[in-house]
Amino acid sequence: MAALHRYPPPIHRFHHLLCRSEEELAEIQGTQLLSTTLGVKEYVQSEFLKVENEVILPNKNIFPSTITFDDFLWAFGMLRSRAFSRLRGENLVLIPLADLINHNYRIKSEDDSWEIKAKGIFSRELIFSLRTPVPVNMGEQVYIQYDLKKSDAELAMDYGFIESTSDRQIYTMTLEIAESDPFYGDKLDIAESNGFGESAYFDIVLGCPLPPSMLPYLRLVALEGTDAFLLESIFRDSIWRHLELPVSRSNEEMICKVVRDACRSALSLYQTTIEEDEELLERGQLDPRLKIAVAIRAGEKKVLQQIDSIFNEREQELNGLEYYQERRLKDLGLIGEEGEIIFWESK
Repeated sequence: MAALHRYPPPIHRFHHLLCRSEEELAEIQGTQLLSTTLGVKEYVQSEFLKVENEVILPNKNIFPSTITFDDFLWAFGMLRSRAFSRLRGENLVLIPLADLINHNYRIKSEDDSWEIKAKGIFSRELIFSLRTPVPVNMGEQVYIQYDLKKSDAELAMDYGFIESTSDRQIYTMTLEIAESDPFYGDKLDIAESNGFGESAYFDIVLGCPLPPSMLPYLRLVALEGTDAFLLESIFRDSIWRHLELPVSRSNEEMICKVVRDACRSALSLYQTTIEEDEELLERGQLDPRLKIAVAIRAGEKKVLQQIDSIFNEREQELNGLEYYQERRLKDLGLIGEEGEIIFWESK
């Protein structure tokens, strides 16, 4: 029989972000993960106060010892780490025995490791079916892949571990159309027509190209001045295609400046450099909690530097890019492929 080895760890050995002290959380200062962690802790605290007032205090005789907020955090972290992600909705669900199965980063199968199905053809009962995507010999531990799409930050938030592979190192860039923008209504309408909204979130993965829709959305946000004619209703059905290519030098220069300024601002919030983080990781023998923190902050900084580098290179290419007006003149046959003006002689 194959084995499942996953026991609830005590709070001092549970590496979930929610169970860390302020001093430990200071190690991820500046990261997106810190703001996520603090937001979740605030939510859990509000839930604890409700449970304390409605359940714990009125029924002190039921509970053998005092239940503190730290106890509640540990319980919430255990619940979050053991619930199956595809079953998460408004309610978290624990499935006895199945929740003992561990994650293995070597498993790269996209196939689901579990499903909910009817017990029989005519039965209304549902059963939870768990299967491992790799062969297992008798006596070996059973593993599954928790989620190939989660970033290291999400793995740390949900389960208290990371993989430290480049495809797990992700930085989420948030872009938005300002309400103060004089063309706010038109831009929002165009964004919504193309599957976005007032705010858009783009996950940039270390070593990978930018998400395909990021540049069009950036160009839309930056449209102003003489480029604003593209916002007119006559272009409404075709504007996104135009935004997939450079609009004008000033527009392209603006998006480069905005993104690079954002990257530099984000990088200034970290207390260490990438080199210092890598030196710590190479030295080894780090406390597991510190190792996760160092790897997370190093990964975010690498992605930010990558984004900055992409837009720095784009800034250097501004003079050589082809913009909307040039493309339009070519379509009309007024300039050639090399940019030369074509004169038409009347007969």
